[in-house]
Amino acid sequence: MQGIINVETQELLQRVRRVEIKTRALTNNIFAGEYHSAFKGRGMSFAEVREYQMGDDVRDIDWNVTARLGTPHVKVYEEERELTVMLLVDVSRSLDFGSQTRTMRETVIEIAATLAFSAIQNNDKIGVVFFSDKIERFIPPKKGRKHILYIIRELLQFKAESKYTKVGHAMEFLMTALTKRCICFVLSDFLDKDDFSHPLLIANKKHDMVAIRITDVRLGDFPDVGLLRVFDAETGHIQYIDTSSKALREEQISWWHKETERIEGIFRRCGVSYTTVPTDADFVRQLLQLFATRARIRK
Repeated sequence: MQGIINVETQELLQRVRRVEIKTRALTNNIFAGEYHSAFKGRGMSFAEVREYQMGDDVRDIDWNVTARLGTPHVKVYEEERELTVMLLVDVSRSLDFGSQTRTMRETVIEIAATLAFSAIQNNDKIGVVFFSDKIERFIPPKKGRKHILYIIRELLQFKAESKYTKVGHAMEFLMTALTKRCICFVLSDFLDKDDFSHPLLIANKKHDMVAIRITDVRLGDFPDVGLLRVFDAETGHIQYIDTSSKALREEQISWWHKETERIEGIFRRCGVSYTTVPTDADFVRQLLQLFATRARIRK
């Protein structure tokens, strides 16, 4: 028994290391600067006093220092960079699906790890909330590589108690768990039958909410392969469908388009930045586009 546990532990550590190597490299080589410019600090703090230069705002003149030294001096401020970043990670069973090279859950893990390393590279705190239709686990925000590796380990091995999804519950928990403003990335497929627009709107007034929607091409487009056995990971329901039926495939496409419009409509009405990441796409491109959009808005 001890030998089995040791083997499992070694395998987990190897998986953690592989995720770290890949996502940390992405952070160092690709996201350097983009993350910093996309997310604002808490405000401006006094840094130093220096001699007045042409073009300086006269409102920044420090009159006490100017009078003492006999020449105009101005106060210099810098942005307070330290942020608190929260990852709200959907751990419901629907994310176990994947028809391409990786599942939606594996995509979530890589994105979450990349965001975590981006946060600590900028000296920000990072915390995680695992949610299904309830709060499964809360990891308070901290700094440091050790904390990040702990988060990655939990992402890889965590098993939710519930199968279902309630995005609104995660928003409500965030409001009570964190009193100070934070940057919050919500990683989910957002396939929630309940309307989560109100709790998301309220949360976005207090925090800076960012939605990252994970999808798979086969959720909206069945292949024409004849009789297909499908399994609903959340309800456990199993049924056979005839994918050779054009009407059935068109119905699935129509449902998917409506669901996408519903979810993205909620994001827009709530004023939430969002991006969609399919499992067969390069998530780096989507994140860079998201960061670039936020940087333009910030300017």
